Amino acid sequence: MAGGGREETLLLSKAHYPVTTLGPGTRAGIWTQGCTLHCPGCLSRDTWDADPGKSVPVGAVLGWLDSLPGPVDGVTVSGGEPFQQPAALASLLRGIRAWRDDRDRETIAMDILVYSGYVYSRLDRIGETREILDMCDAVITGPYVDRLNPGGRHPEGGSLLWRGSANQRVVPLSPLGRERYGALADIGKTGDETGPRVQVSVDEGPEGRRVYYIGIPRRGDMERLTSRLDRAGVRSGDVSWRP
Repeated sequence: MAGGGREETLLLSKAHYPVTTLGPGTRAGIWTQGCTLHCPGCLSRDTWDADPGKSVPVGAVLGWLDSLPGPVDGVTVSGGEPFQQPAALASLLRGIRAWRDDRDRETIAMDILVYSGYVYSRLDRIGETREILDMCDAVITGPYVDRLNPGGRHPEGGSLLWRGSANQRVVPLSPLGRERYGALADIGKTGDETGPRVQVSVDEGPEGRRVYYIGIPRRGDMERLTSRLDRAGVRSGDVSWRP
């Protein structure tokens, strides 16, 4: 599976399939490691430190993607902050696009969605990140603002859906992106009232069992979940959403 360009290494936090909460359809999720933005209220504090021990060749990530049984309706890249690894992110997206181009033409089109805590205007005005935007079908941009996560519904009536807070923008960047994400680009005009959704992943590793929550919870959801688990006698231990 060709990734294109020279081999890069990616600081990788996690890769998971299937993901059904971060974009339309059944998706592959890739989370990068390392973020200096440190948004208050961030639920992914475990991805803040850029851990060199989690560096993997981009080709290995592409190989994992190629091994998935399908369907893969899209790939979502989040973090961490993916744009803080621009060379590795560009190499990864080139490889994903090459893989997409080689897929059976009769399968559903596969979109590429990337999350960033940077505002779109910043990404768009820098040549290196502008080139990355050109490889995306859509991006969701802007820092997470906890007070603008009003229980999953925007005050004007639209659903936040795949956004963490109402200030974040959904920006379609291709015809496929406009088809799948265009209705969400204008806050308040989407008729989708489902709100944020969360799925659970349990991994067994050398350090024991770890539970991952994938998606965009409403403000306070994680504390309520922890409280319920405690009452049921299930201790959550260290969690990523607390300082």
